[in-house]
Amino acid sequence: MRHIYFLFIFVFIFSCKDSKSNDPQTPTEASKTKIDNTEVEDDSDLSAISTKDFREFKVLDSRNLTKADIWADINPQIEDFTESDYNRLKPYILEKDITELQVNRTRNKFTYEELTKFYLYRIRKFDRENPLSLNSVIAVNPSVIESAKQKDQNFKDRGINKHPIYGMPILLKDNVNTSDMPTTAGAVALKNNRTDDAFIVKQLKSKDGLILGKANLSEWAYFFCGNCPSGYSAIGGQTLNPYGRRIMDTGGSSSGSGVAVAANFCAAAIGSETAGSILSPASQNSVVGLKPTIGLVSRSGIVPISSTLDTAGPITRSVRDAGIVLSAIYGYDNSDTKSVNLNTSFGYFEKPSMDALKGKRFGAPKRLIEDTLYVNALEVLKQQGAEIVEIEEEKLGLPNFIRLLNLDMKKDLPTYMESYANKNIKERTVSDMMAYNIKDSLNTMPYGQKLFQGIADDTGDEKFLERIKDTLKTNGRQYFDIPMKAHNLDGFLSINNYHAGFAAVAEYPALTVPMGYTKKGEPKGLTFIAKPFQEKQLLEWAYVYEQASKARKAPKDYN
Repeated sequence: MRHIYFLFIFVFIFSCKDSKSNDPQTPTEASKTKIDNTEVEDDSDLSAISTKDFREFKVLDSRNLTKADIWADINPQIEDFTESDYNRLKPYILEKDITELQVNRTRNKFTYEELTKFYLYRIRKFDRENPLSLNSVIAVNPSVIESAKQKDQNFKDRGINKHPIYGMPILLKDNVNTSDMPTTAGAVALKNNRTDDAFIVKQLKSKDGLILGKANLSEWAYFFCGNCPSGYSAIGGQTLNPYGRRIMDTGGSSSGSGVAVAANFCAAAIGSETAGSILSPASQNSVVGLKPTIGLVSRSGIVPISSTLDTAGPITRSVRDAGIVLSAIYGYDNSDTKSVNLNTSFGYFEKPSMDALKGKRFGAPKRLIEDTLYVNALEVLKQQGAEIVEIEEEKLGLPNFIRLLNLDMKKDLPTYMESYANKNIKERTVSDMMAYNIKDSLNTMPYGQKLFQGIADDTGDEKFLERIKDTLKTNGRQYFDIPMKAHNLDGFLSINNYHAGFAAVAEYPALTVPMGYTKKGEPKGLTFIAKPFQEKQLLEWAYVYEQASKARKAPKDYN
């Protein structure tokens, strides 16, 4: 067996934020070694694919989509819903979690039709072409009101057997296929990508969830431009953060999902993550984001970056809602090579005991102790019975992380196009998409397509890709497992998506929950990381912290 030599670097990951601007200890140049005589870049500094905290935007409103386009089919269907109706329903809907919404529906405070129209009215009122616009929604489902009426008709018949997602209007990140609307990944080349439902959408519909519309995203889940703001797509325009429009980063790539949930445009949303793309926007927009264990949630029918690391997951306003959405979408999919058949029910949405943190031991990286919000969060955990162990992080890197994404997407995108995309779209590969963009670069790629070029230029073969995967998974698991074993830890505590790169390659689940706001008002999240398939424990721990801290505040201009 050939020996593989690695130069490990002690790093602090900002996998979806600008690591160089936030961490003074991040290396300024990548370290190099070799795998089988092939030069390796240590991509522990993931700023090349990180979201950028821009202040100057080349584009705000979309050049390819107008408010009129979005609302043409829906406007006639909500003519009977007035400002008076909106104000009457606000106390029963705004900032309410799914359980509260279901209680209010049972008490006939509103119907599912009215709930759906409330969210549609609110999106139309705030989201585009006005001083408070957020550009978080790309499309609305023209048949969602009719579907909501059906839920009302069947409401009593379903009785106690209803799943909590019943009748709840859900936004999908616009890389998730649904038969109701095109799936664009934010790219003009896919504007007519009408498809069948993705597996997770079938799961949602089978439990009577409502597909409200599509959320904006960082185009191609941010693995496209490299020098652009998070939350920008050619189709959707620039997503903006409701806590600080044009001031605070939205996080990415599930930017629209995070923003829409924060602004109460839906009951919940679906995001997707490769390395931080749920955790980042959830943290940046003061909501809950759950990145599941890879294999728990199907990826079939979702525009990919990496079949190795991709997963879908919930973005919600509360921890319990994250459990409800997870319980609605998870399940074995034999068309997904990483899908796991657990053949069990986890009770993800059951109300946890408030004693769930007692005696649990969590590792807290010493370098995070300088963060006041983090320190305050640790104190809350201690008050709930948790034991906090300050740890030194393992001196491990992420060699060739970006090349893993390059080589995966080079093969995974054509597979998606062949198996799940509309057959009438001529462009099937990354190179095809690049050629399409060049024809009208101003409207399709105003920030360029640097990362796509990197994919096209990467000549790594399958053997090299497998070596990268093995190395990264080993490093990721050791990064968490060594301190967990040494200190008998139950979990690992991070901030935002700081350790999302290591959690990604380890294929470990992570959940972020609001922990407060900086002096400038920017949200931050406390992130719990655990071993594979410990989502129930993550939900229990985060629920107790959430209830004890009550840290989330709604964005004030959108009440």
